[in-house]
Amino acid sequence: MATKRVKFSSQVSPDLLAGMRAIAKHEGRHFQSVLEDAMSSYIEAKAQERVPPEVMTHFRASLERNRRLGELLADS
Repeated sequence: MATKRVKFSSQVSPDLLAGMRAIAKHEGRHFQSVLEDAMSSYIEAKAQERVPPEVMTHFRASLERNRRLGELLADS
């Protein structure tokens, strides 16, 4: 079963577009598949940057609990 595709348009610098086209040509792939890979990689990287809110809650609580220890370590 083929994946549904959605057409879109955007603008990009000529150098960036040329670079993507060169990669596609070098790898013997369609430009579309190289663009999809680049977009997927970008989305995955951004998803890994996000810290879940519950983790930040625990982190802040730990900082508060250990504030004095941090001060002592900073002074040494």
